[in-house]
Amino acid sequence: MEEKTQKQEKIVSMFDDIAPTYDTANRVMSMGVDKSWRRKACDLAYKFYAQDSIDKIVDVACGTGDMMDYWRSRAEKSGIILGEIVGVDPSVGMLDVAREKFPKYNYHVSKATEIPLEDTSADILSITYGIRNVVEREAALLEFNRVLKPKGLVVILEFMKNENPSLLGKVRDFYMNRILPKVGGFISKNLEAYEYLPNSIGDFSTVENMVRELEAAGFEVLYNKSFSMDISTLLIAQKK
Repeated sequence: MEEKTQKQEKIVSMFDDIAPTYDTANRVMSMGVDKSWRRKACDLAYKFYAQDSIDKIVDVACGTGDMMDYWRSRAEKSGIILGEIVGVDPSVGMLDVAREKFPKYNYHVSKATEIPLEDTSADILSITYGIRNVVEREAALLEFNRVLKPKGLVVILEFMKNENPSLLGKVRDFYMNRILPKVGGFISKNLEAYEYLPNSIGDFSTVENMVRELEAAGFEVLYNKSFSMDISTLLIAQKK
């Protein structure tokens, strides 16, 4: 347990260090296509949830807050009345940036395994490009289930491995391993942080295993698809 705690603390410290340049590096490295992935995640989640009014959306590992604002803007586009948007992240540095960008949302400095919200209080919970950074992932998925209302949705966007990668997937791996760390390291002046990204993907669960873990935590997977040369995978699951 102590080893897991130390690993989690090191990851949080790394994100504190790169917080000021995080948005710029992300835009350059993803070439802006992450915007379409985020829009699609929100639109599909709203379609699956099929409610005209939503009380609360929680974005875990919210970082600098971009996904929270996508939830708001896509709700407006769909004519959905949206109540509270809550951001949760263990990195104080990331949340400082998020609060400056989006002061109207509510924030909590907290780990994914210890969300400071009541049982069955959220309609939708998202985690975008953050689940691979959660050391105790299975405990976090159970925590997501606790926080969600019955039939609530968990929305996961992540860089994941496929058990049988395509040719395009192999091109993706080359980009992730050889090019991305150099670009991110140049922008952030922290090469170690961006070398962590491909390593974290390599160490992370496959898509197939992530589906199994969601099911074991009490969710039914409604949607599972990879985009853009399998760079990004979207999973939407419903609390049983």
